[in-house]
Amino acid sequence: MSPLRPYGDTTGDGMVQLSFTLPMPHSKVADGAALQLASKMGMDPALVVHSKPMGEGFTFFVVYGRVNHLVEPDQVTVVERDFPLLTPKEANAAIKRSLRRRLVVVGACIGTDAHTVGIDAILNIKGWAGEKGLEYYRELKVVNLGAQVSVPELVERSLAEHADAVLVSQVVTQRDAHLLNTREMSAAFREAFPAGKRPLLVVGGPRFDEAMADELGVDRVFSRGTTPGEVASYLVHRVTDRPTRKAS
Repeated sequence: MSPLRPYGDTTGDGMVQLSFTLPMPHSKVADGAALQLASKMGMDPALVVHSKPMGEGFTFFVVYGRVNHLVEPDQVTVVERDFPLLTPKEANAAIKRSLRRRLVVVGACIGTDAHTVGIDAILNIKGWAGEKGLEYYRELKVVNLGAQVSVPELVERSLAEHADAVLVSQVVTQRDAHLLNTREMSAAFREAFPAGKRPLLVVGGPRFDEAMADELGVDRVFSRGTTPGEVASYLVHRVTDRPTRKAS
């Protein structure tokens, strides 16, 4: 595919929209500073189309302008789905046939993260995006620990439940908290479980890069837009390939 230029008003005009906050009171000087930043980022010409005070001493901006950069789709690297999407019926049948017991999933938000919307969208029966959550699957046992779960508590419960997979949602990302928490979790599970007996470790959240699984020490990273069906299909694909474990 040939290089592409951003589209705004007309094809190939290079127009983009950028939003950011500066630690300055809302004023004409702040608007000028926003334009200066846009210019240094390669937007020429640039226009402040929106500015608004964000509490004392901060201003939020939306800038619209032209860039000359091209994108080259042939050089883009992404993590492609390497497993088939299954219906709940197909997933249940695969688990029953391969494991002859229920597949155990433990889910939580770890650290200080209290945002359960993401983990609930995947686990709760009501689901998300028109798909039922993992609780809907007859052959899945889902243990949702909720928010602000410590890593030791997550490990202890996973051991007690004989978890096949652990799902962790991280929305709080200040100072890369999601990355630090994930690495701490990965290390704790590797210490607590014998080699080859560790459950699958799956993390998800809007700020994760799906290509970072190896770096973070987990088996899979899911980013924004992931549906319950995708997660269920991945778990079935990975867990049913493992040696069968007797029901406890």
